[in-house]
Amino acid sequence: MTIITLLSDFGLKDPYVAEMKAVILSICPNVTIIDVTHEVDKFDMNMGMFILASVAPYFPKGTIHIAVIDPEVGGARRSILVEGRRNYYIGPDNGVLIMAAKNEGIKNVYNITNKKSISRFVSSTFHGRDIFAYIASHIAKGFDPREVGNEIDDYVIHKFREARIKDKEANCEIIYADEFGNLVTNIHSKDRSRLGLKLGRNIMLEVRENKFNTKLKRTYSEVAKKELLALIGSHNYLEIAVNQGSAKEMLKINKGDELKLILLD
Repeated sequence: MTIITLLSDFGLKDPYVAEMKAVILSICPNVTIIDVTHEVDKFDMNMGMFILASVAPYFPKGTIHIAVIDPEVGGARRSILVEGRRNYYIGPDNGVLIMAAKNEGIKNVYNITNKKSISRFVSSTFHGRDIFAYIASHIAKGFDPREVGNEIDDYVIHKFREARIKDKEANCEIIYADEFGNLVTNIHSKDRSRLGLKLGRNIMLEVRENKFNTKLKRTYSEVAKKELLALIGSHNYLEIAVNQGSAKEMLKINKGDELKLILLD
């Protein structure tokens, strides 16, 4: 069984997702298509990159991931196929694919230029359908990745802004806010020792002129209902959460906003 996943900012109101699936199934009818999400905020490459890197490790080896957050579609940006050590990644060369691919190890990256492996008629505004869906379908049928175009090493690398950590303080950014209102920061678990962040540690959060006191906990239920906490989430980033509530609403911040952490003892 070959799996092709789809991730985009298309939403589900319009025909775009169905058109991509129609192309894939017309070429490779036995493939399994998984929708990761089509609710990435419009043109938000950080959000797309985070979601793709979060889900990719849990798919079987040989999965083909298509990720289309593409504000420069039809312009000078390239279309690429990334051959990872486990899976394939297909989409625009804007960095969204690279974090997930680097996590497993990148073998090769190809600039998609072979017209025999894409649609005869390529829309300047819909490469997801006319290029990426075609390439994914052919790869699923055993097409040699080297045939899609020349290998490149100057692909775009997109990164989250790094948290600024000094002494017992960190200025960070909210990189993702989930449907529960949990706020994912750009402080990775590997930064805990540098910050001196241990379980039970008292933390003051500064959001603009507002201040909130909390502690680092292991999981949500270690605090009372509607109480604020910090924890290392399932994707190894520091998260701010409220047990059975919304940190997004309590702190009145969202993805892209800044947050300051001060360790109190």
